[in-house]
Amino acid sequence: MADDYVARDPRTGKIIQQRKKSVEMDIRSLHPPDGPWQRIPVYEILNLAEGGTERLELSLTNGGGFVKRTDGIRALARVYENSIPKAHEILLEALDDDDREIRIAGLEIMPSFSLKLHTDLMVYLSDRLQDGDLKVRKVAMQALQKMSPIFPSGCEDILRRELRSMDKNHRKNAFEALKLTSIAWPETGCLHIDELIREEDVDLRRKGSKILRNIAAKGGPSGWDLIGWSLEDEDAQVRRNAAQCLVTLTNSEPRIALILVEHALNDDDTNVRNSVIRAMKKLDMQSPRVTDMILRGARSRDLNLRTACVEQLSIILTGDRLRESAAELLRQETNPKLRKRLTALSIDIELDGSESEKNRFLAPVEKINDDEDKELSMQIKQDQPKGEYDKQKASRAKPEDLR
Repeated sequence: MADDYVARDPRTGKIIQQRKKSVEMDIRSLHPPDGPWQRIPVYEILNLAEGGTERLELSLTNGGGFVKRTDGIRALARVYENSIPKAHEILLEALDDDDREIRIAGLEIMPSFSLKLHTDLMVYLSDRLQDGDLKVRKVAMQALQKMSPIFPSGCEDILRRELRSMDKNHRKNAFEALKLTSIAWPETGCLHIDELIREEDVDLRRKGSKILRNIAAKGGPSGWDLIGWSLEDEDAQVRRNAAQCLVTLTNSEPRIALILVEHALNDDDTNVRNSVIRAMKKLDMQSPRVTDMILRGARSRDLNLRTACVEQLSIILTGDRLRESAAELLRQETNPKLRKRLTALSIDIELDGSESEKNRFLAPVEKINDDEDKELSMQIKQDQPKGEYDKQKASRAKPEDLR
């Protein structure tokens, strides 16, 4: 049964330490295309699939119509538990039948039937991938994509051969199968990629390194090594593929990401450096190691990298160190925009800025509202010192008081 299957390293035979499958598989995707095989009564399947009956008429209850041997073969995964060994025997015979339609029907049911009993199925799958009929080979390639994530070790040799096929369609299909396998079993994906990035064929290295993104987060130390080795490849496209994993690593393994970003910071390829810049911006800016790396990047010959690093200066540095570092960089910077930015960072506006710039730091006068203004004006008038005339006027008797 597939649930009892244990993935093993094909070199050592040891069990691959797998925490948990990354993706739960939808069993329905393993079934053959929808068709009349789904309506065949279970007790009729074996006889029809074996060829005991040339064709079978379905009752109206089951939808009516006729079904033939190929429909019976596609229905083999539906048999009762005690009939599985017999169904397995019929399936193996169908996979080796002279009639291509019978072989195709066997390949279509192979992925879902393998969950019940997979013995020898990989051998027949390998043969059908080399079948003389193109249509049979195409269906076999589809079966490989479905079965490789379920039986990574069982498909190991098949996948290794198909990945290196001279037929571009076979190679393309195999890499898609490897991608799906790497998502479900990152450690198994690492085993294949480890071999591929050592190949002299640059196409294999490019395609292999492209799958690194699928194992970057969950590939563990093996995955980190593969990314690091690919960043050292002589081919720029291989390095680009590896560099695209760095942002993912900053989220899952920031310490490893920092080491790899440092290593690739001065890569000759612009696309690699751009990926490094995106990853760098996600690192911990409080780390002294990140600070030193950004200061080195601010001296790079690459304008984009210098710009990105200069933009981070005010984040990683403050005070005198920020001004001193900016002033030092300014002495060797030639780009007008960067010179303007570094100039702004290198001066203390409170001390060295223009009058208008200094005034920004002055505390603003507190605004007084209208009511408070009137009240204050009245209070000032009342408190004003009075002159001699005012005193005489105040002591002079009013006309009505003399009467």
